[in-house]
Amino acid sequence: MTTPAPTPPAPETETESVLRHRPFTLFWGARVASTLANQMQIVAVGWQVYQLTHSAFDLGMVGLVQFLPALVLALVVGHVADRYDRRKIARICLFIEGLAAAALAIGSYHGWLTKEVIFAIVFVIGATRAFESPTLQALVPGLVPPRLLPRAIAWSASATQTAVIIGPALGGFIYILGPSAVYASSSTLFLMASLLVALIRIESVLPRREPATVKSVLAGIAFIRSRPAILGAISLDLFAVLLGGATALLPIYAHDILSTGPLGLGLLRSAPAVGALSMAIFLARRPLSRKVGRSMFTAVAIFGMATVVFALSRSFALSLAALVVLGASDMISVVVRSSFVQLETPDHMRGRVSAVNSVFIGTSNQLGEFESGVTAAWLGPVHAVVLGGVGTIVVVLLWIRLFPTLFKLDRLADPHAQAAANPEPSSAGAAKAG
Repeated sequence: MTTPAPTPPAPETETESVLRHRPFTLFWGARVASTLANQMQIVAVGWQVYQLTHSAFDLGMVGLVQFLPALVLALVVGHVADRYDRRKIARICLFIEGLAAAALAIGSYHGWLTKEVIFAIVFVIGATRAFESPTLQALVPGLVPPRLLPRAIAWSASATQTAVIIGPALGGFIYILGPSAVYASSSTLFLMASLLVALIRIESVLPRREPATVKSVLAGIAFIRSRPAILGAISLDLFAVLLGGATALLPIYAHDILSTGPLGLGLLRSAPAVGALSMAIFLARRPLSRKVGRSMFTAVAIFGMATVVFALSRSFALSLAALVVLGASDMISVVVRSSFVQLETPDHMRGRVSAVNSVFIGTSNQLGEFESGVTAAWLGPVHAVVLGGVGTIVVVLLWIRLFPTLFKLDRLADPHAQAAANPEPSSAGAAKAG
């Protein structure tokens, strides 16, 4: 973020505070509630599937069935996010997720929830999140002035990480009462998030609804291909987390390696968020101003090294510490990448670009979980995670050579200049905000 050089920046409690903007505050609350619900649900699904099957492959399948709908629907959801009210899309998605969680609760309570039924419901959740994720990403720039976007992204990330810290531990604790209690709690939180999004009010101009043509649907891909630095930033996350992500194997580490129960699994899932939240708050107060490209690459390399330490650890405390470092380093990459992509993308393209970005994120997360499950089934969990961490470091070194401009990036784009460069009428209205 840049400010006029001769004058000091405005106080955080006055014009520079993103939390002074009520639409963003409502959005922040919705993010906390929905992420809390999702994280509780992930713990319950992972533990329940492993109890039913004792299969690393089936744990990986949970990630795959969530990823497939996001891949298939990617181009469609981006176009929808650029044509319709983004607030309405997000509200409907959160409501459907609440119903899906309720179905999991009822199935668990009555005893008819099998592995296949869980996969089917998770597939529906994945399809819903395919619409929700890019829509929420594209929604943020319309909630605050452009100059505050990097801080808004950091605060949005802090909302996510706050919930990621609390959610898994809370889900593991509630699981003592049975999986149906976790799912019922998640359903309530999803519905609460839907209500908060419904309360967001922004003075906006409805977006111009261009015809749904092949060219318009593929415009997000074409835009990213035309901007090598954006392509490099997004693909770095894709391959690094695809290789280095070990979250799908946490139930195995908790159950077989570290000898802990559902509560321990919840703490392991929360640990990365402890580091991520601390870093998000730090970056919200002190945004990176120089050498942002080098900082992003360094953070991803540390992510890989922390993954290796976690893989080799047999101490619960050391494992938690490694995951904290992993989360903090990942947050630096997230904030730099998200701010860079949003500031470099004109508003009328944000839905489609965010949809492509969501596919990359989904690939690195859900498909990464599948990759980890398959690799663990072949090599064992420890060797699989070590291999992934080393692979992440190799990707960083390779990407520095492939995208030298991104590595040498000194500052994020000037938000004022970006706004001036994209003066479409929709840039102040619903094409951003919904």
